[in-house]
Amino acid sequence: MPQLPQIGFLRLPQIIGDRKRNISPLIPISRSAWWLGIRNQKYPKGVKLGPRTTVWRAEDIQALIENPDATLVGGK
Repeated sequence: MPQLPQIGFLRLPQIIGDRKRNISPLIPISRSAWWLGIRNQKYPKGVKLGPRTTVWRAEDIQALIENPDATLVGGK
């Protein structure tokens, strides 16, 4: 498993992986399943850095990996 920073941001390919760039997934699901999980509040919402750039807090992804069955409170 790739090393996850304690703080900072992750782009989507760093989370779900990218075979073309040889990036191993932290959470092995498809892109569409990831966005559906966000809509259903199963996965954390991202932070928009620009019109086409969304990132996720490393600590939110770490919490998701440690407890994948937890439901987000308040749609974080």
